Amino acid sequence: MANLKTSLAESSDRVSDAPVYNWVYRWLPKAIWPYAQLARWDRPIGWQLLLWPCWWSAALAPQAVAPSAVHTGLPSLWHLFLFLVGAIAMRGAGCTYNDLVDHDIDDKVARTRSRPLPSGRVSRRQAKLFLVLQSLLGFLVLIQFNPFAVLLGILSLLTVAIYPFLKRFTDWPQLGLGLAFSWGALMGWAGHWGALSWSPLLLYAGSILWTIGYDTIYAHQDKEDDALVGVRSTARLFGRHTRQALTVLYLGAILLFLAAFATSAMGASGGPSWPAYAALAIGAVQMVWQILSLDIDDPDQCLGLFKSNTVFGWIIFFGLIFSALFSLSMPVSGS
Repeated sequence: MANLKTSLAESSDRVSDAPVYNWVYRWLPKAIWPYAQLARWDRPIGWQLLLWPCWWSAALAPQAVAPSAVHTGLPSLWHLFLFLVGAIAMRGAGCTYNDLVDHDIDDKVARTRSRPLPSGRVSRRQAKLFLVLQSLLGFLVLIQFNPFAVLLGILSLLTVAIYPFLKRFTDWPQLGLGLAFSWGALMGWAGHWGALSWSPLLLYAGSILWTIGYDTIYAHQDKEDDALVGVRSTARLFGRHTRQALTVLYLGAILLFLAAFATSAMGASGGPSWPAYAALAIGAVQMVWQILSLDIDDPDQCLGLFKSNTVFGWIIFFGLIFSALFSLSMPVSGS
């Protein structure tokens, strides 16, 4: 099956590690396909996973104080939209940058050999120009926020710049991805309050553990090729102990999310209400399902479990939204 997908990709300007039929191939002119593939528009799971910490933080931040006639506790729709556009743009820019850095490695790995750069369908100069355009869009989104959030967003570029090189020097490149992909846990809070506190820092730490977990599952798809070309990963590090490692990572993530919710209150009646904590419990069940289902020697199943983490994202987000709605429906003390 993998060989058939690779053959089809190479013969039709498609990439082997993306769905054979998706909206890019149906709706976009063929000349744009290589750029859409560079930005991974044909694989939305990446920007979804980048988006969730942003939306969680944006939904948690308003609940730090009790709702009132002028403060609903619900997240700003404008901020949610900005994070959506920013996640798509910066995930695309990050993937383009990663492909430029990993050009030679991608040419040696079966799953990535058909990507635009190693296949020669895009030149390095064209990829760099496309990287600049996506980064400019991300910057236009960033400057819609307050000055503190803008500075914080610029600092995130340090983690993005370092991440592609880690697989050459450490068994923990997934930690680097976690540092970059979880930054939104800080941004959502900073975008609302113009400052940080313990709550977003704990949310950030929990998101890092979550990211290491799901990307370890993803990395098991490539472990044989990675071993041949010398690429390191937590998948290779954990090996047959991956299930135990995921248990530690996911349990740590849930406990840190719980601490983030518990420390978010800025007043006696602030903080999320019971639906947020119920969602954490449901999310923990989803994580347990991932761990128990995992077969590290089945690449297709690893990909499916990796993608299922967007379900976890929805669970936590809706828990926070229902938390705000529940608090809004309760009578204000003393009124």
